[in-house]
Amino acid sequence: MSDAASRPSTLGELRTSGWQDHPVKDELRHNVISRLRNGQPLFPGIVGFDGTVLPALERAILAGHDIVLLGERGQAKTRLIRGLVQLLDPEIPVVVGGEVNDSPYHPVSAAAAGVIAEMGEETPIAWLPRERRYGEKLATPDTSVADLIGDVDPIRVAEGRYLSDELVIHYGLVPRTNRGIFSINELPDLPARIQVSLFNVLEERDVQIRGFQVRMPIDLLLVATANPEDYTNRGRIITPLKDRFGSEIRTHYPLDPADEIEIMEREMRPPSSDVPVVVPEFMKEVLAAFTRAARRSPHINQRAGVSVRLSIANLETLAASAVRRAIRLGEDEAVGRISDLPATLQSTAGRIEFETFEEGREDGILGQLLGHAVLEVFVARLQGHDLRWIVDRFEQDGLVVASGDLVPATDLAGPFAEAPGLTAMLHRLGVDRPSLGLTASAIELALEGLHLSRRLNKTAAGRYSAV
Repeated sequence: MSDAASRPSTLGELRTSGWQDHPVKDELRHNVISRLRNGQPLFPGIVGFDGTVLPALERAILAGHDIVLLGERGQAKTRLIRGLVQLLDPEIPVVVGGEVNDSPYHPVSAAAAGVIAEMGEETPIAWLPRERRYGEKLATPDTSVADLIGDVDPIRVAEGRYLSDELVIHYGLVPRTNRGIFSINELPDLPARIQVSLFNVLEERDVQIRGFQVRMPIDLLLVATANPEDYTNRGRIITPLKDRFGSEIRTHYPLDPADEIEIMEREMRPPSSDVPVVVPEFMKEVLAAFTRAARRSPHINQRAGVSVRLSIANLETLAASAVRRAIRLGEDEAVGRISDLPATLQSTAGRIEFETFEEGREDGILGQLLGHAVLEVFVARLQGHDLRWIVDRFEQDGLVVASGDLVPATDLAGPFAEAPGLTAMLHRLGVDRPSLGLTASAIELALEGLHLSRRLNKTAAGRYSAV
């Protein structure tokens, strides 16, 4: 019924068309089964959850459960929930004049029931797209029952309606998402007295507003997110409410470094510049290794989590540093290098929480983690590879090389341009079509790795440069 001209526009036409009304959970279950049978992805764009989170989510939908997604920040919980919208039907019919997406066959609001009672089979029908069947609320301490469920509208009372008239009710976000999906982010932050208001929604599938003796059966999939209980001290999901959710699914950070890199590449917003930007694969591996090292560090509050957003922001900062260098030096290509890594500290410090007793040592801790990440990638990429040709230039020829975020690529690549081992090293680093910028980036990785493995000396000449 996607063709607007052929869609039923009245209740009578809808009956004639044979359209059937289904609860939203049955609708989701049917569409999930259809996609599974056809081999279609249920959540395109979600990376790293194929063997863990997604199977659990599929089972929860097939079981018809309301769901809690439990995990630290930056674990794609909200993205997963918003992806559920694509599992709904493209559109559904609603009563024109209804207030809560009323089904033409089963109206639940007094307004829709009144329209059908008055107009019968000529009741006008509108078609609601699935994107408008999703509601979301970030739980905050000032959230009220009126926000979620509803309250008496004083303006309607002032217009002359009696308080006993159901039409004086202004419905909240939950009833207005009837026949759809409603998400509450950070549910433990919701005060306990407000969480109580959700009891009926999850168990009896209805809402109660103020003192009205009105039973409004709500058709809804309720999904909530929460941080693990050992993380948040701000609140908790009260036990009776937690008992009413059918499935609790634990999310996680990417388990495979390749997944983290894929997310970085997908989510990165490259700097707007007329200079081509290239971040070599081995530099992305360094950034991913840095994030993983931060997730293991005892100096960083692991209960607060180290989000994938950190990797994305650092990739953007690394690219921006390369663009800045290329523009200031007039280079034709902006290539991310090891000397751009100190710039990522500005996009790191605000995204992680240090243990309180380490206050004042933040830059030192992050610098050590960056060094561990560079050494990890150096060893993984070049372990067993003969780099004596680099060391000999320093030990035998007395070579001195300056590196830094404003050092031209020619200054790094030039001394090694004719070196016999350069081509093989570039190949090991995945640089099959070396440009001047890529060659300089590869050489700087090798120099830094040799320094970290104590085969070359380095003297810092500032935060962004060294000799």
